[in-house]
Amino acid sequence: MSDDTFGTLGVPPVLVDVLASAGISTPTPIQQATLPDSLAGRDVLGRGRTGSGKTLAFVLPLLSRVAADKGGRAPRRPRALVLAPTRELAAQIDEVAAPLAAALGLRTTTVFGGVGQGPQVSALRRGIDLLVACPGRLEDLIGQGHADLSRVEVTVIDEADHMSDLGFLPQVKRLLDATPPGGQRMLFSATLDSGIGVLAKRYLHDPVKHEADSDRSPVSAMAHHVLHVAPTAHLAVLTDLAAAPGRTVVFTRTKHRAKRIARQLNAAGVAAVELHGNLSQGQRTRTMEAFHSGAAGTLVATDIAARGIHVDDVALVVHADPPVEHKAYLHRSGRTARAGASGTVVTLMTDDQVRDVRDLTRKAGIRPTVTRAHETHPVLLELAPGDRSFEGGLVPSGPGGSRGGSGGGGRSDGGRSGGRSGGGRSGGRAGGGRSGGGRSGGGRSDGGSAGGRRSGGTRSTGVPAAAASGDGGGRRGNGRRRGSRRGGAASPTSRPGGAAAFSERAGGRRTR
Repeated sequence: MSDDTFGTLGVPPVLVDVLASAGISTPTPIQQATLPDSLAGRDVLGRGRTGSGKTLAFVLPLLSRVAADKGGRAPRRPRALVLAPTRELAAQIDEVAAPLAAALGLRTTTVFGGVGQGPQVSALRRGIDLLVACPGRLEDLIGQGHADLSRVEVTVIDEADHMSDLGFLPQVKRLLDATPPGGQRMLFSATLDSGIGVLAKRYLHDPVKHEADSDRSPVSAMAHHVLHVAPTAHLAVLTDLAAAPGRTVVFTRTKHRAKRIARQLNAAGVAAVELHGNLSQGQRTRTMEAFHSGAAGTLVATDIAARGIHVDDVALVVHADPPVEHKAYLHRSGRTARAGASGTVVTLMTDDQVRDVRDLTRKAGIRPTVTRAHETHPVLLELAPGDRSFEGGLVPSGPGGSRGGSGGGGRSDGGRSGGRSGGGRSGGRAGGGRSGGGRSGGGRSDGGSAGGRRSGGTRSTGVPAAAASGDGGGRRGNGRRRGSRRGGAASPTSRPGGAAAFSERAGGRRTR
């Protein structure tokens, strides 16, 4: 174990203090490997899998270099540039960089499509130090005369392999050609294939190459499982896993499947949001706000969104549809076990997918535990411990989206006190003294909740129907209602915490 700290690696004290205030004191392997060279001004080619800490690995030296240059800001001419493949990733990079930049007196902004360009143009006109951008919108703004890259001192290409997968490399090359050839350049990627090698050879000068881990080896803190299920049990198994405490990301192959599964989970009383290419930027932003805030504990996403999801406490990733190739599997799975945390990855496999999944896991370099499972199999509680909650799904608010659901006793927002703790597992196993354990704490909370919503607790046998009926809000376990209605009828008002785009189904609360 290395004794390196950010300070000993050369990070300026003011930035070390900001990191410490956020609870970050120990550099990750990719940060330990690259920071000495990047802080020294070297071009860096860094490979580390998603969740390994690449963002801080380039943000810290980038901001340090810009702060050391006393040239000052100029309208339309940023001094540092980070190129990212997706809007979500650009926003998340800026979220990491902004407090560090503020401590140095620097300004940051983001530029991406799907939203009006007016605020972006205004920010550029006022002058910024760090620009985090998606290639398409940045090219548009340069063409309109709103941006000029001639003062860029340091350029970073993040998720370069995803840039290549999405066909952005021609735009990236044109943007790099617009930056000064003598500037520092850093390229970070989860894999270093031939397309990335060409980019590095052309634009990086005598780069130092660092690989923090193998691009085939999974994160050691991940537990990989394959559940062999009958097609008729697929949705019920998925619903059970998503209803457990904590945040869950479910991946599908198509936009249609993401939309359908999100709708089915919400109908079953599991609050879920969808993320795919058919959403507007406003919808994507509200989706991620709902997931970040805990208003929705499950995010259903397509592969295209895998790189843009950055939530550190995702405990479970479920491949509802096995991905086509192993790189997608690793990128998807990287949504859990981030920043040193542990996580569980579950692939649902039907009979006709056995050969494909076997090839997929072999190429990904993993040996998953395979279980033939059904909706009441004990392995589900082992993989996703805790009390299953079916408290009401989300539906879009606004025109055509004001379905409040029937049944009076859904959840009321605001001052809920306490979480749901519980004892053993009822039904299924005799003397079920298993506690919720693993995925407590990171669960979903509402507004003024004083405690975790679904920590620990009991699990009763039985599987929800495809849609949760409004049962007046009482808790039910083993077919028996437990407790009384809490707080009367729930109105379909928006939840707090960034979930204004969604209204609540007034389904009852059920535990399993």
